[in-house]
Amino acid sequence: MARLPDIESLRLLVLVGEHGSLTGAATASGISQPSASKRMNVLERMLGVQLLDRSRRGSALTPAGMLVSGWAGRVLDEVTVMLDGVEALRRERSDQLSLAASLTVAEHLLPAWIGELRRDTPGLHVGLQVLNSARVHELARQGDIDLGFVESPGGLPGVRTRVVAQDRLVLVVSRDHKWGRRRRAVDPVELAATPLISRERGSGTRDTAERALIDAGAEPVPPLLELGSSTAVRSAVVAGAGPALLSELIVAQDLATGLLVEIPTTGVDFGRTLRAVWSASRQPAGPAAHLLAIAPRLLR
Repeated sequence: MARLPDIESLRLLVLVGEHGSLTGAATASGISQPSASKRMNVLERMLGVQLLDRSRRGSALTPAGMLVSGWAGRVLDEVTVMLDGVEALRRERSDQLSLAASLTVAEHLLPAWIGELRRDTPGLHVGLQVLNSARVHELARQGDIDLGFVESPGGLPGVRTRVVAQDRLVLVVSRDHKWGRRRRAVDPVELAATPLISRERGSGTRDTAERALIDAGAEPVPPLLELGSSTAVRSAVVAGAGPALLSELIVAQDLATGLLVEIPTTGVDFGRTLRAVWSASRQPAGPAAHLLAIAPRLLR
């Protein structure tokens, strides 16, 4: 496998664009100009692209360097999101805001929400538990967390809810699956009769899929495989084990690259609402209320 650029080199490249020169970027990074130049030489050799235009007046980004710098900035933003999420996990036992979230929300949405919250509230300690939707609902009902995020429909007993995002499940297979070249949509009867790779009972993804098929008049057969995370389900589908219904958030990149194929469905609605939940005995306040306001704003 090819070596990947290190984070500090990417950060230095972004700083060259921000300061207009390698010298300015080196100063902002707190390293010497020769060290910065050496780091950029290594990055250019690794990527096989000339990033800097070097002259007697200094070193500035080439047009290609400007493009790569923009991409690097997005990578660094995602790293920040990841670190904010990890920090929340680390502080589960010493938090000022206790959260729990289903796997889909925790992996694809919540880190960015937490990052924005902590930028608005420096020093805030956030604790995060990642569980299936049924368990998150139970913790919220008992008042053991300030706020939870689930993939379940409304009408949950003992809690209040607020819509924070919309999602849909898509039927996906590997490129080599017998449905890989299928153009005809799968109807509820055929889909319900097809054993799928599925999440465990209590997960929002499985509940949504089964409820949608039952509402369409079809009783689903038992799963082909039952796995404990959407990531595991995705991996099994990629490996060719069978079809699955997965969140569009999870498979969007795989569909864009062609690693997975979406099979159209008809006669069934796999749209779902992602909700914040909290104990019916109290109203979110302080950081919890702030997070409730941030979540839908970042998705606009």
